Amino acid sequence: MVAQKGKDLLLKMDSGGTFVTVAGLRSKRLAFNAEAVDITDAESAGRWRELLGGAGVQRASLTGAGIFKDQASDGLVRGAFFAGSILAWQILIPAFGIVAGPFQVTALEYSGEYNGEIRFELALESAGALTFEAL
Repeated sequence: MVAQKGKDLLLKMDSGGTFVTVAGLRSKRLAFNAEAVDITDAESAGRWRELLGGAGVQRASLTGAGIFKDQASDGLVRGAFFAGSILAWQILIPAFGIVAGPFQVTALEYSGEYNGEIRFELALESAGALTFEAL
């Protein structure tokens, strides 16, 4: 992947069948993880660890921070958090692809300075199978 502008990484959430960009995210981070299942035993060659392919739990987590530019995106994210909803989300990664699937908002924080804007941070955790579509 060639160098890309960070602002082009977009986070979109399902709002009644239409994907809406979550406004004002200034920083975003997407991480994929997979658990390793250790199957090493006394007969493992040289006692080197052996792993069972395809057996571990896979997950994705996304964090973001920024400002809400409008009440609509604030309301959608806040509503999803307080309802504990698992909604469809899309993460658009320029020159790479779109990761899509069910996520739950697991953290939502608000902060602000006396003479500054109100900021928020959110965390999403995957809640099912994800898809990838190359761009």
